[in-house]
Amino acid sequence: MVTVLPTPPKVGMVSLGCPKALVDSERILTKLRADGYGLSPDYAGADVVLVNTCGFLDSAKEESLEAIGEALAENGRVIVTGCLGQEAEMIRARFPKVLAISGAHQYEAVVGAVHEAAPMPVNAFLNLVPESGLKLTPRHYSYLKISEGCNHRCSFCIIPSIRGDLVSRRPDAVLREAEKLVAAGTRELLVISQDTSAYGVDIKHEPRQWRGRGVRAHMTDLARELGSLGAWVRLHYVYPYPHVDHVIPLMAQGLVTPYLDIPFQHAAPSVLRAMKRPANEAKVLERIHRWRSICPDIAIRSTFVVGFPGETEADFQYLIDWLEEAQLDRVGAFRFEPVQGAAANALPDPVPEAVKEDRYARLMELTARISAEKLAAKIGRTLDVIIDEVDDDGGATGRSQADAPEIDGNVFLRDAGGLVQGDIVPVLVEDADDHDLFGVPA
Repeated sequence: MVTVLPTPPKVGMVSLGCPKALVDSERILTKLRADGYGLSPDYAGADVVLVNTCGFLDSAKEESLEAIGEALAENGRVIVTGCLGQEAEMIRARFPKVLAISGAHQYEAVVGAVHEAAPMPVNAFLNLVPESGLKLTPRHYSYLKISEGCNHRCSFCIIPSIRGDLVSRRPDAVLREAEKLVAAGTRELLVISQDTSAYGVDIKHEPRQWRGRGVRAHMTDLARELGSLGAWVRLHYVYPYPHVDHVIPLMAQGLVTPYLDIPFQHAAPSVLRAMKRPANEAKVLERIHRWRSICPDIAIRSTFVVGFPGETEADFQYLIDWLEEAQLDRVGAFRFEPVQGAAANALPDPVPEAVKEDRYARLMELTARISAEKLAAKIGRTLDVIIDEVDDDGGATGRSQADAPEIDGNVFLRDAGGLVQGDIVPVLVEDADDHDLFGVPA
């Protein structure tokens, strides 16, 4: 007798925003796949479409609203989740046909909404999913979220009102997830949170048993243990608390990728105070110099805001001089943009848009020059490179340890036949431009 199994419903996903939102999307899809749902790569094949939104900046909100509108127009059955879900009334007013709305990392609410909108048929065949879960990134690198929320109250940011205060995951749970990811082929673990340096503060750094020994819920302990798994370990969103100094030796030992993503935001003390951020920029410069003496290959990336309310030309020049001294390897910049609900909106002395543009251009010109000089100094060196893409003409695109995916530069390879995605190979650097390196497998 032949038994014909019913076809399970399919779910489509539009994932917007930062890597933390991407991890949320992966967890939602993993749970739905484990429940037996199929996945659709397009609107036409989906029984319901999930839109995981971003609500950090007004421009990101508008992008999210456009995505919701497009999904409704193309499919008609849409569930909204993510940061913008905090503004459910606004979404309902604009899109009354949306089936359900939930906020950031409300996994059970999303999955429940899908079950209600597209119920599983009786006795549907449930496919097993990999232990590592379903991923929206390539197989060879994975984002590893270690906490939710944030205890800071920066005047320009509404993340705590959206995602709440810091909630750290147990270290043994993080390490088990990382171990499964590495076993499934991950070669690079990208550690993310709102504030990686604060990991474990909320649970008083309580230790948990891992491989027969106690591991504290602390950034240093976690980095050391992750480094034992055999993959690159890249730390993102690291506030420069004093204990960050203890991670630098792990980088010098090769346990952790020599890379720190530190959101400095500015350097001028008056602007940092207005932002409600620490204003000890001189000590930070001393520490950066000390870090480089311990681990000469450390790459430091950061982001900065220009045109913050009250920022004077003297403040901006202070930032430019600080950057000249700091010689950061990778720098991104944003023009200040009011965000609904942020305290910074009420600050006096807004900076004119034309001035913002001028300062943005000057900052990017400086940081491009610094980047070009630093990359030129790597010509002739042999660097380890992880391969992201391989083409049919013998070329390949990869990244050095100084480059995070989708954020920093690339290493473009010639004569790379035989390499496959995820390989980590030594590459002789032959040339460089402002942001990228060019080389050949050594």
